[in-house]
Amino acid sequence: MVAARSADAIKKRVFDTWKVSVAVLYPDDPWRAATMIEAVRPDVVVIGGGPSGATVATLVAQKGFRVTVLERERFPRYHIGESLIPETLPVLERLGLLDKMRGSRFIKKHSVQFVSEQGKLSEPFYFADYKPGEGSRTWQVLREEFDQMMLDNAREHGVDVQEGVRVVDVLFESGRAVGVRAIDEAGVEREIRCSVVVDAAGQSCLIQDRLGLREWDPELKKAAIWTYWKGARREIGRDEGGTIVMQTQGKTGWFWYIPLHDDIVSVGVVAPFDYLFKGRASKDLETIYHEEVGRCLGVQPRIATAERVAPFRAAKEYSYRSRQVAGDGWVMVGDAFGFLDPLYSSGILLALVSGAQAADAIADGLSKGDTTSAQLGAWGPGYIAGMDRMRKLICHFYDGLNFGRFVREHPERKGLITDVLIGDLFKPEIDSLWPLMEEMRAAEMAVARPVEAAAIS
Repeated sequence: MVAARSADAIKKRVFDTWKVSVAVLYPDDPWRAATMIEAVRPDVVVIGGGPSGATVATLVAQKGFRVTVLERERFPRYHIGESLIPETLPVLERLGLLDKMRGSRFIKKHSVQFVSEQGKLSEPFYFADYKPGEGSRTWQVLREEFDQMMLDNAREHGVDVQEGVRVVDVLFESGRAVGVRAIDEAGVEREIRCSVVVDAAGQSCLIQDRLGLREWDPELKKAAIWTYWKGARREIGRDEGGTIVMQTQGKTGWFWYIPLHDDIVSVGVVAPFDYLFKGRASKDLETIYHEEVGRCLGVQPRIATAERVAPFRAAKEYSYRSRQVAGDGWVMVGDAFGFLDPLYSSGILLALVSGAQAADAIADGLSKGDTTSAQLGAWGPGYIAGMDRMRKLICHFYDGLNFGRFVREHPERKGLITDVLIGDLFKPEIDSLWPLMEEMRAAEMAVARPVEAAAIS
């Protein structure tokens, strides 16, 4: 890490010195000096070095274009979102990271399991049952290590990665993004011109907020509180790395249970924001967390003898998206475009897929000299359709759909549900699930209404 920082600093000093030298060499010919400097400016500036930023930067650089990543923090740094799903593998392969992942300490993930509000454990949804081969498993990752691996991989592919550099503005001229204004840790401010600006700055959403494009999800108004435990109960065999989703009593919320290496488990509760944070005797995160543990029969025995090894953290009302993925000279990827919900662990998948699809559009556009909104955003409709499929499954879960019953009544559709759980979202066959789920939900509600009426009378 220290060596990488030193290399970045050296490259910056060399480039800055070279620019001064060019200006001195041609004092009476500023056009020639500017042309020489222009010849080595980046084709693409990526704001943010997380998974989506590292993905788009690496893949564009693989096509021979000059890419600069500006990351405001110094890696490694903490980040939530530890669970990968299998459809990340094709992108990891394109990035040249699969061998590193295979050789890592990350726990292998083969399945997802559910625990009902009564504490009943479902049969695992094994990915291999529907997608045999290497694509049937993935990993649970510590983000400090995973994100560092991805950013180092970008460097290895020739990306100019500059850490400790905060982008404070995106430069627009006549409605087109033409570069960024950034400030480093020493307080030095500079402009960097480029052909394409990629906002991969996560939920900071620099371009989205600058242009007023953010739309909050009207239904997924959730919040989360989480921490990490050492010595918590772990499954054995191929179930060791499975994600477990555990409902709280009354289905008011749910806990994630994600086993990591070094005997650490990430455990968090998700519920409606108003329920989790309003009308409570205490606003203390630890108090609220343990109140919800007391309402979750699934999580209680798993952490009973464990030691908490991290502070409690919270995120509130985090579901949103932009009205568009791109404009003239700019693109948004990953959380900078939108975030759904931690349920089903789609965050890193959507970061990698959006990064890869945007990279292809950018490289194609640079080759053709076309960096218009239409070119840079050509991938948007298909991506958003996949994102909407994941959102529908999430909403059905929150609406109380009994997935076990659904699979029993429609066993021929279990494979499609598993497709969504593994992230194979980008195919229209999945849309056959929704009418059946809505029909079943309507039937459940029709049965529930007379019972509720009788109870009131």
